[in-house]
Amino acid sequence: MRKLSNQILDLREIEKLATNLCKDISVGDICLFQGELGAGKTTLVRLLINNLYLLNNLPKPASIASPTFPILITYDLNSLQIYHYDLYRIQNLKELEELDFFENLNNNITFIEWPEMLISLPLNKKHYLINLEMISETKRKVNISFNQ
Repeated sequence: MRKLSNQILDLREIEKLATNLCKDISVGDICLFQGELGAGKTTLVRLLINNLYLLNNLPKPASIASPTFPILITYDLNSLQIYHYDLYRIQNLKELEELDFFENLNNNITFIEWPEMLISLPLNKKHYLINLEMISETKRKVNISFNQ
């Protein structure tokens, strides 16, 4: 699933979306998650991580929290890591460099919430831009674009 435009989905459909998207995600991929507070960015990342573990015949992590305060949480997935960033509190690219952010994009799977400062950068990597918009308490409008 490399593209989705203006689809209104409930939680069950978002779970199915995560399952299908995981089949396309591979080492070196980046997923950028946009949306207002409460739109479901962390929920979708949690679904993706759990599905990646299942696809690799591994038990799901005990918990998958939002990295708002630590900025980065990593998960071991066989011979690679999943990097889950929340850039909400990051002010500039220098702060990202101090976290070795750009080096961490290699040979891992990277999920980034609040990626606004990165969107105009030439990432030079295969990446998904996933936008979630609240329609109601139980429904979200989802847009996914894929860039190589």
